[in-house]
Amino acid sequence: SSGINAEYGGSKVIDPGFTAVQHWQKMEDSLPPVQFVKGARYRTREPRLAQKATTPPGYLTESELITLMEKHGIGTDASIPVHINNICERNFVTIASGRKLVPNTLGILLVHGYQRIDPDLVKPSMRSEIEKQFDLIASGKANYDLVLAHAVSTFQAKYKYFVENTEYMDQLFELSFTKLSDTGKSLSKCGLCTRYMKLVSQKPMRLHCKNCEATYKLPQGGSIKLYQGNVCPLDQFELVVFNAGGKSFILCPYCYNFPEIEDMAKNSGCNKCPHPTCPNAAPQLSVTVCQTCDEGDLVLDPNSGPSWRMSCNELKCTCVVKIFAGAVRVTVSPEDDCETCGSSILTVEFNPEKTPFKDGVSKITGCVVCHEELSPLVELSRQQFKRRRRGRGRGGRRGRGARKPRTKEEALDQYFV
Repeated sequence: SSGINAEYGGSKVIDPGFTAVQHWQKMEDSLPPVQFVKGARYRTREPRLAQKATTPPGYLTESELITLMEKHGIGTDASIPVHINNICERNFVTIASGRKLVPNTLGILLVHGYQRIDPDLVKPSMRSEIEKQFDLIASGKANYDLVLAHAVSTFQAKYKYFVENTEYMDQLFELSFTKLSDTGKSLSKCGLCTRYMKLVSQKPMRLHCKNCEATYKLPQGGSIKLYQGNVCPLDQFELVVFNAGGKSFILCPYCYNFPEIEDMAKNSGCNKCPHPTCPNAAPQLSVTVCQTCDEGDLVLDPNSGPSWRMSCNELKCTCVVKIFAGAVRVTVSPEDDCETCGSSILTVEFNPEKTPFKDGVSKITGCVVCHEELSPLVELSRQQFKRRRRGRGRGGRRGRGARKPRTKEEALDQYFV
């Protein structure tokens, strides 16, 4: 009589299908408690109004994000995985169970900041338009120079506008993050102002000098500690040690970011530095050719005793060779080479009471590959060692027959000139 039509329904499983096997996804019957008859009238016992709220959509999974990127024309089959990997490495998102991408505070603030300054920067149309222009160039329907000029002028204007309005981004970050100068703990001295720099352990790990307002990138995926208070002879920055999974190397924070020697690549440690006189550089600690990659050198880790080891100075190579366990001291003679294999000559010293050498000898100088008493104390057998390349790398060592420099100044002049 009120004119209100009410509906009530249920469900009944007719065929279980795959749930007969995957029983954890089994569906149950949901039938009305009363068998209603069409056309019959029933009295309402107690009308109730339930209030509920809509729930936000769940986080995107990697596959869902890839589908959306393809839909909007962002990236290619080769570049899409790289984009997703980048946002994970930069700590914009974290991967939760079910391969869901959960935005971090940093990622959320960046998006909100871009939206306040220039919303176009976070719209999918910005990137997809560029991709469409690339496709037109590839098909010969657009001129490369015109597309390039248009793209450069567009992004130059956007960059200039963004820089002029960065205070909006700063305001958002100040609400959620502490200043970089107020984070971390003091670790090593800056070579420019001699004040202590702070180690910021949050990703990405880095050193920050509050006085110079400078930040220095560090290798990721390991730990950093001070190296005995030693300083780099080029810039006076205190050296630090990076350790990751048993492989460690010394580095100068400044040289790692801004190499001062032409032959030294960026993001390199002291084990690749060709400085001719620094006791931590490759010419003083390089022993032999790497046994795994054949591109780098096995360099003695002076910080590894008494569990001494050599490791490859190529960052991507994981070769680590254990040597002379329990030795008190291991040193490299950079000016002496083995006549047979070309490896550097080592001096190994043990405690006289624990020496593994014959006749109680505690100190031996010889080749790590060829010496009959030293080679058995190396993890690799003599047959596994490769012959040392002549020349010892990028100018770090003089070749055979060159005159040994008489003074430190002469050595530096000989190298840099």
